Amino acid sequence: MTGPPGEGDAADPGSFRDPLSRVFIVDGEVYRGLTAAGAEDLAAARTTGALAALEDEHKVVATRVLTTEERRSLDLGDEWAEVVHHRRITPISYPFEWSFGMLRDAAVLQIEVARRLLGDGCITKDATPYNVQFDGARPVFIDVGSFERLRAGEPWPGYRQFCELFLNPLVVQAVGGIPFQPWLRGSLEGIHPAEVAALIRGRKRLDRRLAVHVSLHARAERRYADHDADGSRLDVEMTRAGFGPKVLDAQLDNLQKTVESLRWDVDESTWSDYGDRSHYTDGDLAAKEAFVSRTVAQQRPATVLDLGANDGRFSQLAVDAGARSAVAVDSDHLVVDRLYRRLRSAAEHRILPLVLDLADPSPGLGWRGRERPPFVERVRPDLVLALAVVHHLALSNTVPFRQIVDLLADFGAPLVVELPHRDDPMAARLLARKRDGLFDHYTREGWELALRRRFDVAESETLPSGTRTLYRCTLR
Repeated sequence: MTGPPGEGDAADPGSFRDPLSRVFIVDGEVYRGLTAAGAEDLAAARTTGALAALEDEHKVVATRVLTTEERRSLDLGDEWAEVVHHRRITPISYPFEWSFGMLRDAAVLQIEVARRLLGDGCITKDATPYNVQFDGARPVFIDVGSFERLRAGEPWPGYRQFCELFLNPLVVQAVGGIPFQPWLRGSLEGIHPAEVAALIRGRKRLDRRLAVHVSLHARAERRYADHDADGSRLDVEMTRAGFGPKVLDAQLDNLQKTVESLRWDVDESTWSDYGDRSHYTDGDLAAKEAFVSRTVAQQRPATVLDLGANDGRFSQLAVDAGARSAVAVDSDHLVVDRLYRRLRSAAEHRILPLVLDLADPSPGLGWRGRERPPFVERVRPDLVLALAVVHHLALSNTVPFRQIVDLLADFGAPLVVELPHRDDPMAARLLARKRDGLFDHYTREGWELALRRRFDVAESETLPSGTRTLYRCTLR
């Protein structure tokens, strides 16, 4: 192998920033190469059992050190002193696809991992939500390359990053009422202290801890901005102040309490009452459930992608019918957050809820647009459910049928899709807002013509009311 450490076809494009380790995907398995210094840091984190306990509790990804023979067989290069194998968590999701509760739970996990390693004389050298993945509704810390030995007198290296990528986004939504997802998608570096401080300036009864981590942090950043653009002067001053393990633990404890105190209290949203499905007759809903359940039972997919999942009813039906897992996506932040909290409370780890607008799905972001791959590349299901979404895309977002079908085909999987006809109450309500003649193309015949360009229809069924049709399709 030639080139810098970690280069090559198997190297993950999102892990190149750490000079001490690199992630590789080989035959669907996840490996991490560690330099000598990186291997020593990981060994130090293993010394007293905290890391093993975190793995047993499924809070840190299960990791195994490869033998010399196993390492050689992978041919990842000679620059790695040690190679470890990780249990793979799929699909990969990003913080701008998480709900408020998901980001908050990931933040608490980040702090817990750092605090428990502190007792072993170690710490995390960074604090980014990209080091956390959700195994269903359970956050798991995945970056063991982030562990390093504690340096006497130094502050927590991850503090600024934690504030910008965890705390500040949560504050923006909890205090400012502004969804953090578009902000994090727009800046992979997070939200600067000065930006969030300006947003909440003048608010009364601001929690004292929050004032310290937001307002005073922003003031300190401004103070040293003229001396050092990257803020390292501030780090030097903090180091001079002296940070022993007890002080670090107190700081982390304060951060944890600050995060846990944040609440996003919203009672309703556009689709928060959709779960009652009052627009369906009992016969229609039963027929729809039977159609989906029968398809899943026949195909036994490993992963089902449920587009427009709302309260996750059909995601749950899919895993109960035999799917190994489901990804439930919806554009409504509140319904996703409610679904996440319900799944978390029930310890249902087969369903991953995500915030995603189908009309504007997550693109490739970061370095060269490849560091954070687009949603359609990360999520490769074995079956797609597109139930009660076509009319919204076609009528609310004015996306032509052919383009909708192309999006569904992008996932490269069999499909169950539902078309509400023009006389369906929900479709009729949307059509009533349109100018006469502009959406005459919204017909069952037009939909089926577009659908058959990319899919073969194996089965179709019109629901008892006669206003909706379900299609079971295979990709051409």
